[in-house]
Amino acid sequence: MLTAVILAGMLVFLAMIWVLLTQPLFPKVPARLPVLAVDPARLRAHVEHLCQCSPRHALAPGLEHAARYVRDQWTVSDLPVEEHTFDLNGRTYRNFLVSFGPRTEERVVLGAHYDGRDDTPGADDNASGVAVLLELATFFRATSLKTRVDLVAYTLEEINPGLLPLQGSTIHAQTLQQEGARVKMMVSLEMLGYYDDRVGNQHYPLPFMKWLYPRRGNFLSLVGSLRETRWVYRLKRVMRRASPLPIYSMTAPRWVHGIEHSDHQSFWNAGYPAVMITDTAYLRNPNYHRPTDTPDTLNYPRMAHAAAAVYAAVVALTEK
Repeated sequence: MLTAVILAGMLVFLAMIWVLLTQPLFPKVPARLPVLAVDPARLRAHVEHLCQCSPRHALAPGLEHAARYVRDQWTVSDLPVEEHTFDLNGRTYRNFLVSFGPRTEERVVLGAHYDGRDDTPGADDNASGVAVLLELATFFRATSLKTRVDLVAYTLEEINPGLLPLQGSTIHAQTLQQEGARVKMMVSLEMLGYYDDRVGNQHYPLPFMKWLYPRRGNFLSLVGSLRETRWVYRLKRVMRRASPLPIYSMTAPRWVHGIEHSDHQSFWNAGYPAVMITDTAYLRNPNYHRPTDTPDTLNYPRMAHAAAAVYAAVVALTEK
């Protein structure tokens, strides 16, 4: 009798872990909506240009070249670009912001970092995220939004000598906090372009997770802390309707390895809710932080599907 009770308790515990981590969808997701027509060729052009700017670390001239490219892409589209500068170690660095929708007190922030690690080309990390950010600006401008949406290109997310990581997003989040700004959600775009259909190429931060998630790295991941569990469930549903790309999710304590590894951490530290959308980075991509992280390794049609999923998530966040 006691053994049966213990076994039942273990099964209940495992079921709770499964639900907590993965947010299973019951019932079946409704019929898919028309997919947003994001052009894979334009995404590739952005990635290739940003890689040509590399290296894009804190001391490299390429970081400024990349900054100009981001600014110019939005400027040429006749978008009012805000430039937020800050100084560190005698150098000036820049975040760029464009805003859409009504000037509501509450806002949704969509961000991606345009700097790179060391001397790597940084195609997936994170030219892919910036490419999606740049392209989605056109779609948000044509969308009737109920809540303000800020698109922000961050500098200095990566580790650099003499600097803490996440500098650009930390300064932005702290500024919003000091201003008393209401951030409904921050969405961080961190590596969106690498997909692999081979079995066994997808890894996870905890060993047992391989039994809960796919072994093929051909999906997009939505990640949040325990605080964002309700939102992750809702956004996952929306994203799956909006894109043919498989969408998986995870909410976990912040101590789980990798869950904090992008600009959303800065918003968590400032007390704001935030999630990350990612291709899972080093848990899948063997080129992570290596010279082989080049534009030809990315899958641009699937990256376009990822952009469609991101767009749908942000629009859902603007709903009351």
